[in-house]
Amino acid sequence: MTAVVVLLSPRLPGVLPAAALPALRAATEVYAGKDVPEELRRSLGAREVAAEELSAGADVVLIAADDSEPAAAALLAAGATKIATPEPAGAGLLDAAAVMDRLRSPGGCPWDAEQTHDSLRQYLVEETYELLEAIEDGDRAALREELGDVLLQVLFHARVAAEHGEDPFDIDKVAGDLVDKLVGRHPHVFATEEEGFELDRHDRRWEELKQAEKKRESSVDGVALGQPAVSLAAKLTQRVARVGLPVDLLPGGDDTGSTLFGVTAVAKLAGEDPESELRSVARRFERDVRAAELSAKAEGLDATRLTAEDWRRHWPQAT
Repeated sequence: MTAVVVLLSPRLPGVLPAAALPALRAATEVYAGKDVPEELRRSLGAREVAAEELSAGADVVLIAADDSEPAAAALLAAGATKIATPEPAGAGLLDAAAVMDRLRSPGGCPWDAEQTHDSLRQYLVEETYELLEAIEDGDRAALREELGDVLLQVLFHARVAAEHGEDPFDIDKVAGDLVDKLVGRHPHVFATEEEGFELDRHDRRWEELKQAEKKRESSVDGVALGQPAVSLAAKLTQRVARVGLPVDLLPGGDDTGSTLFGVTAVAKLAGEDPESELRSVARRFERDVRAAELSAKAEGLDATRLTAEDWRRHWPQAT
């Protein structure tokens, strides 16, 4: 690796381009130009440096706000690699929004024009689960595709919302609200009101900010009750744990539902994601079933008529 000059985003000061992360991880030293704010420099663990101290052949990264900064200019002139945020960022999102507008407009697609928030619900659920599957499988190509499909649902719902007769809002309003939320919930990043950042306090602070922002009256307000039961139990457990509910007040009993809730709560309180853990076991079981059926078929057996002994003989052995 040769020297790399990373330029901060001109639109969002303090934001590094994603492409710079591998270089930052591999660098032997990270420096900051004189045009980088001191607070940001400290947060990045970078030392301010003068142009004459650096060599383009060294495995170092220099962060600067502009390529005219003396140290940055010197490194670039000596052949250093420049990494900057592509401009304009988000151009592809604008194109996607424009295509969605075209599909819903007169002369567009009749099927798209007929859809409502209610009719689109099933697709949002399906695409979300397909995205989860891509993540679980580590399939990068599928991950990219499924992220696009989930994005389509957001664009679709926003366009439908823009056509509402009494309370319209569009994709820009959705994005604007998101920006306000992210900035408001990260005062340690976007404001000087809070000095320092404690990782172990982050979840509690996040909930405190949400409570104030949404004027919630209960610690369980805002929990999506329509989510799968395991993730619902885990979310409720997480919420009440943050406000100090004693463990002995969690659901208890010998019935199946209470037992499942108890197992879920124990896992969540231990820092695990019970929904993901259960999905992982279920996916592994599904693969084992398929493997056993293929093995049986290879032996000439009818996979729909296997005996218990057939299943055991063809079941994949633990490795």
